[in-house]
Amino acid sequence: MDKLKSGAAKVGLNLTPEQLQKFELYYRELTDWNTKINLTSVTGYEEVQITHFLDSLTVILGFHSPQPDKQLSIIDVGTGAGFPGIPLRIVLPEIRLVLLEATAKKAEFLRHIADKLELDNVEIVRGRAEEVAHNESYRERFDIVVSRALASLNVLAELALPFCAIGGRLIAQKKGDISQEMNQSSRVVSIMGGEVSEVLDITLDEFDDGRCLVIIDKVKATPSKYPRRPGIPTKKPI
Repeated sequence: MDKLKSGAAKVGLNLTPEQLQKFELYYRELTDWNTKINLTSVTGYEEVQITHFLDSLTVILGFHSPQPDKQLSIIDVGTGAGFPGIPLRIVLPEIRLVLLEATAKKAEFLRHIADKLELDNVEIVRGRAEEVAHNESYRERFDIVVSRALASLNVLAELALPFCAIGGRLIAQKKGDISQEMNQSSRVVSIMGGEVSEVLDITLDEFDDGRCLVIIDKVKATPSKYPRRPGIPTKKPI
């Protein structure tokens, strides 16, 4: 895990031997399960360290503080194989983490890996964001909402901001030229109670594809009718 260790140091994280062991085990389980269900197209040892693990940890740069002094509640919307949520939980053991995933087989893997890595304060919820966001147990309950490659910003805002508590923030991982996405999403971000705080460029040498974090602060409550029914936010973006 040398690539991960050196990259993590650049974002202010000195990974412990125990944490590196967990990432090692995560890699083995990910590639083993990937032979049975489609979790990732990236399976090379060093490639996973950068593309999945280090990329997930860059989300910390969007936190109010890299080392939170309180138990943050975080939800990873559309987490897939656990990115960025599980790497965040490995390095920040105090956080409360909810992993939201609609696909049953991926949810099964998430339950397996959380158990295998002995991660407590991790809840796996199988369901669609459009429905789960109307559940009082999850609606506007989280300090930080994270999402990686789930949808364009105008769709993501409707799917993810309803989970965010007022005063919290949505951190969306993006790459490339996102100027059009930003323009198309400004209206829906406002409707959902959000306000773009900043677009933070990821300048690590390990990434050369223009990665950034779009940070949206939650400044007011999301109207109760949002998100709309499953599939509608994608088919008919606001």
